[in-house]
Amino acid sequence: MTPAPTSRRRLLAAVALPTAACLGIAAWTAPANAVRFDPGSTSGGDPYFPASGNGGYQVEHYDLDISYDPATKAFRSTAEITLQATADIDSFSLDLRDFTVDSVRVGGLAAQFTHVDGELVVRVRPKLKAGTTQTVTVTYGGTAGNPLDVEEAAYGFYTFADGAFTANEPDGASTWYPVNDIPTDKATYDIAITVPRGYTGIANGELVSSTTTAGRTRWEWTSADPMASYLSTASIGNYDFTQQVGPGGLPILNFVDQDLTVAGRATTAASLALQPEMIAFFEGIYGPYPFGSFGAIVDDDSVGYALETQTRPIYSRSASESTVAHELAHQWVGNSVSPQSWRDIWLNEGFATYSQWLWTESRGGPTAQDSYDEIAAIPADDEFWTDVVVVDPGPLGLFTGPVYDRGAATLHALRLEVSEEAFHEILRRWTGDNADGNVTTSDFVALSEEVSGQELDAFFTDWVVDTDKPAV
Repeated sequence: MTPAPTSRRRLLAAVALPTAACLGIAAWTAPANAVRFDPGSTSGGDPYFPASGNGGYQVEHYDLDISYDPATKAFRSTAEITLQATADIDSFSLDLRDFTVDSVRVGGLAAQFTHVDGELVVRVRPKLKAGTTQTVTVTYGGTAGNPLDVEEAAYGFYTFADGAFTANEPDGASTWYPVNDIPTDKATYDIAITVPRGYTGIANGELVSSTTTAGRTRWEWTSADPMASYLSTASIGNYDFTQQVGPGGLPILNFVDQDLTVAGRATTAASLALQPEMIAFFEGIYGPYPFGSFGAIVDDDSVGYALETQTRPIYSRSASESTVAHELAHQWVGNSVSPQSWRDIWLNEGFATYSQWLWTESRGGPTAQDSYDEIAAIPADDEFWTDVVVVDPGPLGLFTGPVYDRGAATLHALRLEVSEEAFHEILRRWTGDNADGNVTTSDFVALSEEVSGQELDAFFTDWVVDTDKPAV
C-alpha cells in the first residue's frame, strides 16, 4: 500500500481555497426555465411485462427491410423508425432481443448505443425536446431461432425448416425488430421481406409489390392503419395465394401452406370461403370493418394456436370456422380497440369468444344462451370460478379458459341485465368511440352504465373481479 494518496488528501484538506463568494463572484444557478433532459425509461410500465416497452417517446412509423434465408436461418434487417419525443430526453430505449446491432443512426448521424439484455439504449445528440420528431435507423442481424414466451410457448419470429411463423402476443415483436413493445404505442408500418425465389413473405396490410431478382423475391407490404406491435407479422413459407372480395370491395388475401394435409386444406377452404359473410355479420354488430384489408395465413407447421394478427390472422395446421370467426372479431375488439395493459386482456378474448357464440348461433348452431347456460352449469367449487381473476389474471393466466369463457359469459349476463337495445348500443359504441385506441375495464363499465342508465359496479365485480361463481 502506498501512503502518498492519503498524504495528498490531507494536504489539500489543510489548504483553505478561495470560494466564489470570497472572490466576489456570484454562485451560478440554472435559470428557472432551463430545460432538463433525462433518459427515457427502459420500461413501458406494464406490471406483467415491465421489461417490455419504453418511455419518453411514441413511435409514428416502422419501416422494416428484412432479408431471410430459411436454409441457414440467416436474418438481416434495417429498421427505420420515426418517433416523436413525449418528454425532453437525452437517450431512449428500444426492445430488441438476440440479434447483433451493427449500427444506429439518429437523423442520419451515427449515434452511440448499448445493447444489453434485450435493451437497445441510444444516446441522442442533439438531445430531443418534447414534440420533436426524429428518424432512427438500426441495422442488425444474426441467426433466427425459436423464442418462447413466459409460458414456454412458441412465439415471436419462430423458425421452421421451410420458413417462419410470426406471432408476437404478448411481447414477441422484439424477437425480430427494434420496437416499443407495448399495446399503447400504435404505429403504421411498411414491411419488406426478401426471401429465396419460391418462398412467400407475408406481412400486415396491403401488398405493394413482389419482384424477383437474382433468385430472390422481395415482397413489400404497407399498413396505413395504426397497429400495436404484438399484432405485426412477417411470416415466410411455401404458400398458395387466393383472393376474395369482402363488403364494399374489401380485399381479402389468403395464404395457405402447400403442405397442409388433405383434411386441413378442406377444413381451411370451407372456413375461409365464409369470410366475406362473416365480415358483413360482424359489421352489423360492431360497425364498419376497421382496416383496409383482411385475410389469413395458414401454415402446416404448428405453434399450437391461432392469433388475430392485424388484417391477416395466422392459423396452425388448419383454420376452423369458429376460429376464423374468433380472429375476425378481434379486428374490432382487440386490434382496433386494444387493452391499455395486459391485465385487461378479457376485453380482447371475452369479446371475441362472445362474437364466436353469436356467429355460431347465426349459422343454426347452439345459441348464445345455450353457450351461456353451459358456462353457468359449471359447479361453484370448480377452479374455473375460483382460480383466475378475470380482470387481473397474471402473466401466466392471460390465455386461460376463464379469460375467454367467463369473459364471454359476462357479456351475455350484461345483455340479460340491460335491455337488448342497450346491449347492442354498448357494443357498437365500444368499437366506434374507441377505434384505434386503448381501453380499460373501467372504461367498459362506464360506457355500460351511461348507455343503460343503470349502476353496474356490483354486477361487474361479481362477474370479473370476484373469485367465486356469480349469481347466474
